[in-house]
Amino acid sequence: MTKAIDVDNLNKSYKNFKAVNNLTFHVTSGEIVGLLGPNGAGKSTTINILSTVLKPDSGSVMISGHDFKNSKREIKKLLGIVPQDLAIYEEISAEKNVRFFASLYGLSGSKLDKQVREALEIVGLTERRKDKPKNFSGGMKRRLNIACAIAHKPDIIIMDEPTVGIDPQSRNHILESIKKLRSNGATVIYSTHYMEEVEEIADRVIIMNDGTVIASGTVKEICKRFEHQITYTLNVDTTTQLNKDSFGRISGIQKFEINANNIVLIADSRASNLNDIFGTLFSFGCKLQSMSSEEASLETVFLDLTGKKLRD
Repeated sequence: MTKAIDVDNLNKSYKNFKAVNNLTFHVTSGEIVGLLGPNGAGKSTTINILSTVLKPDSGSVMISGHDFKNSKREIKKLLGIVPQDLAIYEEISAEKNVRFFASLYGLSGSKLDKQVREALEIVGLTERRKDKPKNFSGGMKRRLNIACAIAHKPDIIIMDEPTVGIDPQSRNHILESIKKLRSNGATVIYSTHYMEEVEEIADRVIIMNDGTVIASGTVKEICKRFEHQITYTLNVDTTTQLNKDSFGRISGIQKFEINANNIVLIADSRASNLNDIFGTLFSFGCKLQSMSSEEASLETVFLDLTGKKLRD
């Protein structure tokens, strides 16, 4: 299969902080890749490099066979960028917004008219094409942002948090739009802080931490590596006597965190350790209020790999 993006040993530092550290991954043409990572993982720096906004310190990037160093102009024509910050004009109509951004890529005449119509149709704004964005909801503005990025029919679309702060209906509309783009042959890199979005639309997932890839594959493949993992969430009346070593000696406990009155334990499901867990709680004067368990999911795997929740 053809590689739309091929990143090899990419590095980028800001003074003494290494934001991207020997980063290597690829994206196959026609797939949606979900890019996940906690804050500070290097996602934004990576996206800015791929978008040609930032220059890496070292390493190579190939976009549809074009060398990043020598073919930046050609690469820009292949890309559609949906930034986290809205890039639209509030005082002109939605249609004029899309027309303006598409014209920057040399489109004109009947071809421009056609592709503007198609972009607005994909994001569901045909009926509001004559309206000004200043009168749009946050979700509609996000959808217009996408239309502006796709009207020139880019081969590769890079989306950075395109559903931040919007209502569920608009989020669903955007996710359906992304599926349409894939069915039309586009390649999509989708960065988000919403795990459920990646689970719904991504063909493959790349998890970053500390500037590098720590896991990649389909959701099923990533979770398969942790098929014997179970996460217990315990709500207790107090955790004041607990410390970082409280559960460390119990068989099968891989990680645990204490947050207010909640204790999250990541354990091997093959270990019979519930009696030891309950005994530890009792020994530290903790009264169990409620308990739940969850088998390995993308969210629990993410927590295990990074030590953080996605929105932390």
